[in-house]
Amino acid sequence: MKPSPCVIVDSREQEPWTFSHLPTMTATLTDGDYSLAGLQGMVVVERKSLPDLLSCIGSERARFVRELTRLRAYPYRAVVVEASLADLEAREWRSRLTAAHVLGSVASWQTRYCPFIFAGSHAAAGRWAERFLFQVARHVAETYSAAAALLDAAPESAGATP
Repeated sequence: MKPSPCVIVDSREQEPWTFSHLPTMTATLTDGDYSLAGLQGMVVVERKSLPDLLSCIGSERARFVRELTRLRAYPYRAVVVEASLADLEAREWRSRLTAAHVLGSVASWQTRYCPFIFAGSHAAAGRWAERFLFQVARHVAETYSAAAALLDAAPESAGATP
């Protein structure tokens, strides 16, 4: 039986997701809210509630853009929003931001930085993140396993370091 990857939940996370199939541990992450033990430099998930996202588009925009810029260093990254696109289009919030402002910012950030997943709810966002983190762990394990097999199969003379 293969061991399950362990999800790291950032110690500052205020409303953490619960995962049904992967173990979790709490630690302080450099970026984002979730990662995988041993792969902290490769994968990051940032959780956003709708009010958080609106703040990031409005008053916290400069700070959030700096955060998104740092996320580009991770091969596997996503911002998971606990709302749907329909929630954004309904514009049921107290802010001067229009749905067009919100959708335009997200579209621009997806082009420049990383995918934004609109999961619909807190629970659905957690389920999506768990699947994403599992698939990242599986992909990395398969990739490195294949690379190790190539090195093991290399002839002795090819093993010399340049």
